[in-house]
Amino acid sequence: MDFQTPVDRSATSSQKWNKYAGQDILPMWVADMDFASPESIITALQERVAHGVFGYTDAPDSLVEAVQSYAAQHYGWQIDASWIVWLPGLVQGLNLACRTVGEAGDEVLTATPIYPPFLRAPGLSGRSLLAVPLQQVDHHWEWDFAALEAAITPKTKLLLLCHPHNPVGRAWNQQELIQLIAIARRHQLIICSDEIHCDLLLQEGVQHQPLAAVDASFAAQTITLLAPSKAWNIAGLGCSLAVIPDPTLRANFCKQMAGIVPSVNLLAFTAAEAAYRDDGVWHAELITTLRQNRDILLDWFAGSTRLKITLPEATYLAWIDARALDPINPLPFFEQLGVGLSDGRDFGLPGFVRLNFGCPSVTLKVALKRIESLR
Repeated sequence: MDFQTPVDRSATSSQKWNKYAGQDILPMWVADMDFASPESIITALQERVAHGVFGYTDAPDSLVEAVQSYAAQHYGWQIDASWIVWLPGLVQGLNLACRTVGEAGDEVLTATPIYPPFLRAPGLSGRSLLAVPLQQVDHHWEWDFAALEAAITPKTKLLLLCHPHNPVGRAWNQQELIQLIAIARRHQLIICSDEIHCDLLLQEGVQHQPLAAVDASFAAQTITLLAPSKAWNIAGLGCSLAVIPDPTLRANFCKQMAGIVPSVNLLAFTAAEAAYRDDGVWHAELITTLRQNRDILLDWFAGSTRLKITLPEATYLAWIDARALDPINPLPFFEQLGVGLSDGRDFGLPGFVRLNFGCPSVTLKVALKRIESLR
């Protein structure tokens, strides 16, 4: 395990690194870490490739069992095998949820700032988007439950939740989830919960609480999206899953997939099983590294008069208030100094940027040195 030596990704057609190809700009934008995956995953892929036959492949029973065992051990969540629907990506899951719930012309509710596909999926599905801002209290992001409920109309059918939250880094606590469930129950909403960052908790002693496991009587109104892609850095292989306890909702979800959504490829299944069965040593070292990087960021931003950072409780993403540089588009200030971040406007909040600190500490320190003049 080596989380400190930079890996050269320049010749790998990496989306992250290709964005600024030919420019002296460190890419710290898309949610893709610059760490090699665990040896267990690499070995499993090599063994599968050595077999030499790459035909159509179903999800192995052993993978389903690995997911069930991992969820029980790490989340205290008992998942029935019949609840699982395999997907080639999280974004497909968001779009399928929008198509599954309600009808064309209905409304989908979410809270901003939010991962950009949340904002695009309703329109692509013939639904209207209702976006309610989260509120920032002393640099801590919280729900505005009153505003959220006030936005709901008889046409609102679905709530898209990001848990833990991308980009503000909140790991929503049980009381917050209970309040969301109460609102959804009062208004008969389905909640689709994106939980793909749930294995990247940075706060000591915090355990992920799946929304669907908070209240067993509400589970039938949930679609949970999971993936090993973020925590084990295998996003390019494309393996995600939807956990849908209600059989009617699950059947409708699968109906929307027919003839459009491709099957998960066999190497993605292989990598996913290896991830969920890994001994956890690599993952523990990853979390230690991310916590160290987070501390570096917090120390650096503590000395800034113009830039403010939110404490990331989870994920490897830092949400930065840069409105003092430009209230609409501060991104060029960072790019001009050689650091490429994500534009807050894409998340529904101008004046902010998102920084990916899933990289060796030396890379992070170089980036911070480059933008020293912005402090």
